[in-house]
Amino acid sequence: MTELADFLRASRSRVHPGDVGLDPDGKPRRVPGLRREEVAQLANVSVDYLVRLEQGRTTNVSRSVLDSLAEALQLAPAAREYLLTIAGPADPPPPVGAVRPQTRRLLASLGLPALVVGRALDVLAWNPLAAALFADFGALAPEHRNVVRMTFLDPDYRSLVAEWSVVARECVAYLRRDAGKYPADPRLAALVDELSAADADFREWWAAHLVQAAGFRRKTFRHPRVGPVTLDSQRLAVETDPGQYVVVYSAEPGSASEAALRALAEVALPG
Repeated sequence: MTELADFLRASRSRVHPGDVGLDPDGKPRRVPGLRREEVAQLANVSVDYLVRLEQGRTTNVSRSVLDSLAEALQLAPAAREYLLTIAGPADPPPPVGAVRPQTRRLLASLGLPALVVGRALDVLAWNPLAAALFADFGALAPEHRNVVRMTFLDPDYRSLVAEWSVVARECVAYLRRDAGKYPADPRLAALVDELSAADADFREWWAAHLVQAAGFRRKTFRHPRVGPVTLDSQRLAVETDPGQYVVVYSAEPGSASEAALRALAEVALPG
């Protein structure tokens, strides 16, 4: 229950008393955020019980207590889901299967950059326009085809991403969510270990226990060939293959980014 204990402490540190309607008492605070006594009061649990939770000495936490803690800590939906996940028994990670030919045909048919990603944002498949925009995935070792790893450790990809620190934080939050769902996944654990050893920002943000669900997002890329490109991304589940998602990037109609994508397509797409 170490992950639950760490997450509760990190979440408590991010909540200001005024955020939950508590009046400051004027006493100096040794740590940021709420005191244990304040969380216990808000969640209607004993301080001793919360101490045992934060020290990893309690298992089988009831759903009602978890819901109360989520309310007290003002957890967003993704973080609430994460709390419920890490408090329960860990299931073995299901295998992520090969990308079907039908899904690959879908990628090839799109006139937009598109990827298939799996657990921990592993890149499983891509179309030529995605390769022209992001990276030559085919030239990378399979274990290096990972969006989070590229964001932190690939200098070319890192320079491509505008607002790098914002995007990188989000990547860490996505990875944390998957790590909570699949704590026994050796591939994911190895990725966290590699990034923790290599990058100080990753270590700091990983320790903060931020959690976020991947979804609609707008990002700007500074492409060396066509200049800045601002794109909206959408992540669509492949219903026949759990754990696989198609991520499609599109530009606002009539925008300079749409023109930049067309220019890039002229180079990337055959014919």
